[in-house]
Amino acid sequence: MVKRPRRELGLLLTTMVLVSSAPLALGKTDLTELEFRHGIAFFHDLKYPADFEHLDYVNPDAPKGGKLVLPTQVSFNTLTPGTSQTTTAPGINWTFDTLLIRAGDEVSGFYGRLANGIAITPDERVIVIRIHPDARWHDGVPVTSADVVFSLDYMLARIELADYYEFAKDVEQIDARHLAIHLSEPLTLNNAIILQHMQVMPAHYWRERDPRKASLSPPLSSGPYRVSAVSQGRYVEYERVPDYWGRDIPVNQGRYNFEHVRYEVYRDATATREALRKGLIDIWTEQDVRYWHSAFDTPAAEKGRLKKIRRNFGFEIGIRRALAFNNRLGKFKDRRVRQALTLAMDFEWQNRTLHFGHRTRAQSYWQDTPLQATGLPSEDELVLLEPFRDQLPPELFTQPFRFAEVKNQAQHRANMLRARQLLIEAGWRVVDGVLRNAEGEPFEMTFLSQNPEDARTLLPFFEQLDQLGIQADIRLAETSQYINRLRNYQFDAMLRNGDIMMPPMIELRSTYHTQSVMQPLSRNQPGIGLPVLDHLVDKAEAARTMSEIVAVCRAIDRVLLWHYFQIPLYKVDRPRTVYWDRFGVPDFQPHYLPAFPDGWWFDPQKAARIRLEDE
Repeated sequence: MVKRPRRELGLLLTTMVLVSSAPLALGKTDLTELEFRHGIAFFHDLKYPADFEHLDYVNPDAPKGGKLVLPTQVSFNTLTPGTSQTTTAPGINWTFDTLLIRAGDEVSGFYGRLANGIAITPDERVIVIRIHPDARWHDGVPVTSADVVFSLDYMLARIELADYYEFAKDVEQIDARHLAIHLSEPLTLNNAIILQHMQVMPAHYWRERDPRKASLSPPLSSGPYRVSAVSQGRYVEYERVPDYWGRDIPVNQGRYNFEHVRYEVYRDATATREALRKGLIDIWTEQDVRYWHSAFDTPAAEKGRLKKIRRNFGFEIGIRRALAFNNRLGKFKDRRVRQALTLAMDFEWQNRTLHFGHRTRAQSYWQDTPLQATGLPSEDELVLLEPFRDQLPPELFTQPFRFAEVKNQAQHRANMLRARQLLIEAGWRVVDGVLRNAEGEPFEMTFLSQNPEDARTLLPFFEQLDQLGIQADIRLAETSQYINRLRNYQFDAMLRNGDIMMPPMIELRSTYHTQSVMQPLSRNQPGIGLPVLDHLVDKAEAARTMSEIVAVCRAIDRVLLWHYFQIPLYKVDRPRTVYWDRFGVPDFQPHYLPAFPDGWWFDPQKAARIRLEDE
């Protein structure tokens, strides 16, 4: 067997197959010719060796027991895998196993869970998976390769998921424990992420049932928990499986410690906060900084019984909230118009007034990561950008980008004067207080929304637009109308989330490529598309080293920022969580993905202290 030099592989996989350069004929080749490893990593070596005992960010000695009660705003109607027409119960992932698990302290490390061996062919177009010999469904039947093949076929059959799984050109069952996934392209990080999330389903159970049909009958599963009680739209409770087959494998050590996990449905966030204060639920992650600022200043918090923490979640990066223009419309085609509208937004005033200063302006599409563009383009970036120089703003090559920070009224006035000048240069004039183009058409903007809370951000912005002669209003639509208008691009602008996964390659095409501009309900709601972005997205998806990823993502960042396709407001920041101090928490919190809450455990002494105080 010949080992290919690592620099030629693209993927720095510690699971790389060490085989001859001849094509692998699966089903005919002896499996002993393959070298199976315990995990795979992209762009770096795996942190954990084959004989690791547990992940560094869990407590392997965490006691089992107790109950965790969590809130959900999901009004579910099924426990089955479902379709886009049904809503699966929250927490159902506690009941099933996946082939791989992603490490929380590595940017792209994956370790086996149901898979206890992974091999990749030298051309990186076939991934061979070996199922753990101890893996069992809760009825005692072994998990086999046939279950994985069945699950992949089901995912491909779901219209809303087919695009994600199209990389699986063919799936071959070699024997009961081995299967091969033939890929339509060399293995990428995107493929691994999708496989890591895929629910493996028992073929012998589902062949006699319809997983698309809504049902509250608990389905057969293989994971650390099973459904113990359920009431549609009210609650679902899970109980720990004492003889769970995977309780002792390294990636599960110190996890799944609660005897029971229950999700209570609270459709309203205000009711959820009240339930937390009354002790009816244990943990709440607060999305609205107004309530984070003062709503939990209670006697229990003063005594340390009710705690507020900031958690790490480094896999989520980017812009939390942005004001996006519909760049398909003629009035937004001129970059000067978009820049003028950006200058009219006084973020610093909004942050002080609406967010108590808790938000940070997003100065990048992937802020606070190595992918953020800083200074002037590097040599690696210039190689990517130079072929498109004549299509790019000259400033991109000569100036670092930064949104102006408005510290006082004089600075904001200067921004408004500059915005007016840019609109004039773009062919717009104020006539009798109304901004009009050469044809006399007024500049009007209707912001599509389904959330009345958007008015808090938009109405102050409308005052600035009015000074420029732009009439703006909000169209508040109920859900079906909102989705239909998005599908048909019937909006001028909208407030949207712009977060993306780290590293972002899996979502770049659906967010910033011209292929997605006219794709209904894609992530590319603003209709962003340029030849240079198409080229950069292709390069990002083909990247094989971290330095390549950094260069191409920084280049994408510059192109997006200098074109002003949308107004980034505040960046993704660390989740804000409030919880009753009934739990033990691991000492170490990894940057990317802490074991939350599956790595926490119930502490009877802390819980008793809270109960005694309540009495």
